[in-house]
Amino acid sequence: MALFSIDKENVKKISSNSFTKEKSIQVLFEKNLIEILNITFLATEYPTSFGGRMDTLGIDKNGSPVIIEYKLNQNDNIINQGLSYLHWLLDHKAEFKALIDEANLEIEIDWASPRVICVAESYNKFDLDTADLLPIDIELLKYQLYGDNVLFVDSATQRKVRIPTSKVFNKAEKQKQVFKEKIHYIVEDHLESTTDDIRELFNELKERIISLDEAIIEEAKSRYIAYKLTTNFVDVLILKNSLKLFLNIPSGQLNDPQGIARDLANPKPIGHWGNGDYEVKFENKEDIDIVMDLIKQSYNHNK
Repeated sequence: MALFSIDKENVKKISSNSFTKEKSIQVLFEKNLIEILNITFLATEYPTSFGGRMDTLGIDKNGSPVIIEYKLNQNDNIINQGLSYLHWLLDHKAEFKALIDEANLEIEIDWASPRVICVAESYNKFDLDTADLLPIDIELLKYQLYGDNVLFVDSATQRKVRIPTSKVFNKAEKQKQVFKEKIHYIVEDHLESTTDDIRELFNELKERIISLDEAIIEEAKSRYIAYKLTTNFVDVLILKNSLKLFLNIPSGQLNDPQGIARDLANPKPIGHWGNGDYEVKFENKEDIDIVMDLIKQSYNHNK
């Protein structure tokens, strides 16, 4: 991707650079994990009982444990490594819970939806293709440094990455059971208990959101449906007679002339499932343009 700086009517290309050490990109992400990925940092270089060290451990706003692995550039082992650490973590839940307690976080851990995020400059075809064995969701993120102070982060793929399991696990039944805990949710699950009117309202809202950018990902979670680029910009909770939207914008930064959004962080923080500091209740199709204006602000803030 080419980036350009603009000075009045003159355009100048910004040269791309590379990190010289893998640790540099890791430190940059860890110090800015909330800003880049909306993930709370828990530990760096966390040791496992088999000798490996997880680059970064964190937890997202949904309570999902997150393992992040970094590589300077294309590397054949990054996915295998991440899955191996996930296997270990799911078998050592008490140690992860201790990190949560040490950080004084009041959050329920969602062991049904752990995440593995790989961060690299590039990936090979094997990483991006689909194999025929174990279906494990891996989030592949590409990064690129431009000039001295511009970092670009993007998703490399939204497909499930499957790898030959013999490279990571043996076929013992005990090990197979570990990954049966991971649950895949679908949008239809959230629509089962709502009315036809709200289902129609959701479908129209969904079309408007998806049309903002071809890179937008729809991801069904246990309690809501997320729409994201590298991080969520709006989460949709489907209720029986309305939709509840959570906008991933910091308190005080939303332009809401109609006053329909509720600030969940000010004056006193209010606990909620979705990401961000604003909640919008949506139940009338006539308000969709107003609601979309707020969603676009969140989209622009997170893209």
